[in-house]
Amino acid sequence: MPLLGGIRPPIAVLCLLIVALAGLTAKVLGPGGDAVVPKAVLSSQQHFAEDGAIALRASIDERITDLQRTAAALNKGERVEPEDVLSDLGKTYQKWTGTTVLDLASGDVLAARGERIPLAWLDKDVLTGEQALFPRMVRLETGDVRLMTMAVLGGKDGPQQLLVASNSLTVPAVTMGPFRTMSVVARDGEVLATAGFEESEALNSDKQREELAFLQKQMTRLSDQAATRTEEHPVSAREPGSRGYPGVSGTLLGDDFNGRVTTAGYASLASSDPEEKDSVAAGLGLTVVAMLPVVQQQGAAETGRELYGLVAAGALVVLGLLAAAVLWAAVQRPLLRLFLESRRLARGDLTRPVEVPRWGEAARIGAALERLRTQLNGAGEGPGTPSGRVRLGVRVPLAVTAVLLLLWCVPVGLLLNRTDGSVSVPATMVNDQRDRTDLVADRVRRALNEAQADLVSTSRLIDADDPGTAGELLADALREHTRYQALYVVDGGGEVVARAGGDPHAWSDDKDLPLVRVSGKGERKPVIQAGAPVPGHKGTTLVGEVRVEFLNSLLKRPGLGEVRVVNADADTLAAADGFLAFEDLPNDALPDLVRAGNVPVGAGPVENGLLIRDGGSVTVAAAAPFSGGGVASDLGWTVVSWQNAQHFQIAAYEREDRSVLAGLLGLAAIVVCLGWVYLVVARPLRALAAGAEKLADGDLKTVHFPRYQDEVGAVVRSLELIRQQLQARRQNQARRSTEPRLGTGGR
Repeated sequence: MPLLGGIRPPIAVLCLLIVALAGLTAKVLGPGGDAVVPKAVLSSQQHFAEDGAIALRASIDERITDLQRTAAALNKGERVEPEDVLSDLGKTYQKWTGTTVLDLASGDVLAARGERIPLAWLDKDVLTGEQALFPRMVRLETGDVRLMTMAVLGGKDGPQQLLVASNSLTVPAVTMGPFRTMSVVARDGEVLATAGFEESEALNSDKQREELAFLQKQMTRLSDQAATRTEEHPVSAREPGSRGYPGVSGTLLGDDFNGRVTTAGYASLASSDPEEKDSVAAGLGLTVVAMLPVVQQQGAAETGRELYGLVAAGALVVLGLLAAAVLWAAVQRPLLRLFLESRRLARGDLTRPVEVPRWGEAARIGAALERLRTQLNGAGEGPGTPSGRVRLGVRVPLAVTAVLLLLWCVPVGLLLNRTDGSVSVPATMVNDQRDRTDLVADRVRRALNEAQADLVSTSRLIDADDPGTAGELLADALREHTRYQALYVVDGGGEVVARAGGDPHAWSDDKDLPLVRVSGKGERKPVIQAGAPVPGHKGTTLVGEVRVEFLNSLLKRPGLGEVRVVNADADTLAAADGFLAFEDLPNDALPDLVRAGNVPVGAGPVENGLLIRDGGSVTVAAAAPFSGGGVASDLGWTVVSWQNAQHFQIAAYEREDRSVLAGLLGLAAIVVCLGWVYLVVARPLRALAAGAEKLADGDLKTVHFPRYQDEVGAVVRSLELIRQQLQARRQNQARRSTEPRLGTGGR
């Protein structure tokens, strides 16, 4: 008999699955070595570093693009004096620490603004090498590092000049909390700039100064490790099939000091928008490292809860053994007995009565075999099926087995390790949600300021008296600025003089209205407009409509949940995911959070609504209003973010998920193994019982053909042999009854 057929394999597989599931349950739900720092805290530091890297990359790329775009616009027009170039550049963009114009022929400084730019780094390779005019990092006499950006002024016919602008490498000035520090690291691990230690330096006690020195050493060591790891290729650095940040990012764990462990996240500069062109900043080899000391996790309090895993594993083994015993006693043993009895009858051993099982299909088949035995012995039809026997069948032990296993699956999957909204979310996660939201708000504000500044730069090149030339200029600007969906020039009467891109919307020249505004309520999308007056044409304004998709791309941050930009009335203007124009926020507590504005750091955010408990759900939310300067700071807009705490890698939620998974795996084992028994044994056994009873009732014409090569198939083959024997016996009896008649007729 094949070993892979019949009743034995599903019972054996069920036992193996139960043992494996019990071991898995004991491992993932039982006591184990908890991490010193929760995974959620480490992941949050990684996301914080990624946000800082994205912000730094965008800031550097924007400055490089703005300088090159300004130089290209100046080269198209009439020659401008160096002093005027730097003056206009400073009025349009307030982003460079220093600017200088040099004569390329003589090397003389023609004009300078801001801090003095050292020129010793300028040589022939910088101007004519393979990476000519590529940004360079230069260290000043003060020890600070500046990024030097260059662009050539002047055409081929006239004397050429070199425009040099310097800016710092610090990340945007956002709230990082009292203990977090962030650094910009070069390829060799050198820390180029650091933010966050300044607040700690105000502490005067010896203990605080000792802690500050410890943190500075940790930042140096972790920065060196991060620079080494970011040398990998982004594809090889990630696990196969994983997605997320396009660059190289990860987490580091430092030493402990006074009960707090140093954690750090790192991320190389990479573009977060797939639509953007190649990033110059991404080729500088810079890495952002965010470091935060956190309190060590105490796992002793969870020991009692983790013992539930061992108890659950033991209970599964006990119930599994009972279930296997039920299947063995009620299904396997009677079936094997029928197999032996049927084979004995087929071989002609009719001396002993058939041992009939007590109930079910096996009892029906056994009774039929006994009747067939008496028929083969020539004792008539034999007794019929006992009238008092209940035909419950094999489905009863299958149901009992399922109930036994469900007694484990249901409590483990639905009752064990339930959080029910009582999980304690680390304060670090709440603070990180707020700080990261502040970082996103700063990025969106800067993007809107950049949009308006680009319009100011472009407006100086527009001749409103020549609509044809103005339209060509707007078309070229629209191709260069992907953030706009439409550009148009509006005169004092509100008429569109020149346009490029989509259909224009109404623009009012009211002085009380901001230069960046939103309209389009009732339409499918909000209309976000930015304007810049055209010099020399009073009342004429260059208007650019910012694409909502552009703002949406700035809001997409892994690990931050749902992110939206709302106005003062908490109406949605942009969102990381899909949204309806001007729709309300989904949670009633979020509008109050938006109206409350920024909240203090520490325990305050939790008490003031950043941690929202609604029944069994815990939501971490944060709101960051626009602040920091520029035309966009007075809009009254706020970036609000929220996410369910279940998305965090908190131990309590992980145990709950693992308990549910264990219950589902147990349910899958029930469906697979008992379904296997039902299809391979129960259904064929019911058909066999009906066929055996018909054969015992005298149906010798129906051929019994086995479908499976197993115990049931063996019994079917034996029935077929018995049928052939009964048929041959009946034919012999008929032949004997006719022989005397034939003999009398012959005489």
